[in-house]
Amino acid sequence: MPHVTVWERDDGTNRPVYQVGGKSFVFFRTARPDAFDPDTGERYDDVIMIWVESEEEKLALVSDESNPFFTTPHFDGHPSVLVRASELGGLSRQELTEIIQDAWLSRASNRRATTWLEEHRLG
Repeated sequence: MPHVTVWERDDGTNRPVYQVGGKSFVFFRTARPDAFDPDTGERYDDVIMIWVESEEEKLALVSDESNPFFTTPHFDGHPSVLVRASELGGLSRQELTEIIQDAWLSRASNRRATTWLEEHRLG
């Protein structure tokens, strides 16, 4: 995607944040208490947060049991879904591409989004 910058943390965790115009659209999280294995209580250390366009899109993604997306109460009202990196194999390359493109579009400026959509004959 155009105009993407990658912000690398300086804490040695190698968990990048992908941004467009200074706005994050994909964020690799550190282990947090809100995402954990329900059987062991162990915090997931491979959670990726991906922005979505709307609450409706979020609900559609997390309610579809055929995909690996989830959310936690910490993200109630936030336009994003969570996915474990270890579960990305449950998505096709096309599905993952569309999710990332949609995340970028949800955060890019109107001008950038319109230009990209027109260039790809989607607008």
